[in-house]
Amino acid sequence: MKLLYLDCFAGISGDMLLGALIDLGVSADELRSELAKLRLPGYSISTRRVEKQNISATKFDCIETPHLVMKQGHSHRGYTEIAAMITGSGLSDNVKRRALSVFRRIGEAEAKIHGVPLETIHFHEVGAVDSIVDIVGACLAVEALGVEDVQALPVPLGSGFVETAHGRFPVPAPATLELLRGIPTQPTGVTVELVTPTGAALLAEFCTQFGPVPAMKIDRIGYGAGSRDLERSPNVLRAILGDTTGGESDVVNVVETNIDDMNPQLFGDVLDRLLAAGALDVWLTPVHMKKNRPGTVLAVLCEPKHTDALTELILSHTTSFGVRVTTAQRRKLAREFIKVPTPYGVIEVKVGRLGKRVLSWSPEFESCKRAATAHGVSIKEIQEATVRSRHD
Repeated sequence: MKLLYLDCFAGISGDMLLGALIDLGVSADELRSELAKLRLPGYSISTRRVEKQNISATKFDCIETPHLVMKQGHSHRGYTEIAAMITGSGLSDNVKRRALSVFRRIGEAEAKIHGVPLETIHFHEVGAVDSIVDIVGACLAVEALGVEDVQALPVPLGSGFVETAHGRFPVPAPATLELLRGIPTQPTGVTVELVTPTGAALLAEFCTQFGPVPAMKIDRIGYGAGSRDLERSPNVLRAILGDTTGGESDVVNVVETNIDDMNPQLFGDVLDRLLAAGALDVWLTPVHMKKNRPGTVLAVLCEPKHTDALTELILSHTTSFGVRVTTAQRRKLAREFIKVPTPYGVIEVKVGRLGKRVLSWSPEFESCKRAATAHGVSIKEIQEATVRSRHD
């Protein structure tokens, strides 16, 4: 699987992302040709090599032609107008879908902040020509690279204040923060805007996981330059393109707590609640604790987005006073579920693949249990019949 990893240690904006993707090999000429399908007047794009604290990077610039923009009367546009422009263009269906989704995310964030309907939203910075080019251009570039998955570093947040068309806002800007809901972030000591609303919307649209660089075979590395000169780090976005066909990987959290003073009858209920609330797995380990007490380690494996809810559940339904949370990189087989016909009906089977090789073929227990109950036979018999069906 072709993976794009965005190492946004210095933040992200639309032009930084486009610069990094062009640095990876996306043709600027092909980008111009595709963007022309928008029939958007009043701009030109250019790329150049720049140096940011001894790192050579591609700087992407969208240069507006003010008199043409003002002549058309479109220095800023509303959500409805931009959506109509994209829908009526000659862009591919996938690029249209992605670009419309990005603008809708931004529009919904703005609508919530200002307390108005989405259809009445009139973009200022994001409705300008350069932002439209950045967003649609990024969607084009990701498609051109043939990327199947996008992951990124937890987003670094700047601080301070930024001047916008709506006034002086704190950093992160309200729209940026709204767009980052559900996305892991990390604090920095930088008193500038590191993530723009466009950058946040593109991350929210494309990224499926946030964490350290996953296990991958690295193919190419690109650097996209920002417009600032930061003191503590180069103002670049690093994009890593690679392959994960040797298996899949993701980032999970492990939530643990030691318990030595709870009625063991309660553990069954707690485990059921954790699994129902989104835990990937839950297990108990007997341990010997302080004061020579026998105890139990309750451990939960979960996606990062479920950590807070599962932690609250543990603290509410056990005698624990606190939990430990660690982040782990998980390697796993690519998996899918198939339905296999047997003399006892259709049984669901989980198939695990490493590349093109099938390494695991396992009848699902609950599916076998239902069939066993319906036909009055043992679960073992259902499992054996399912395995035989594989070879028939």
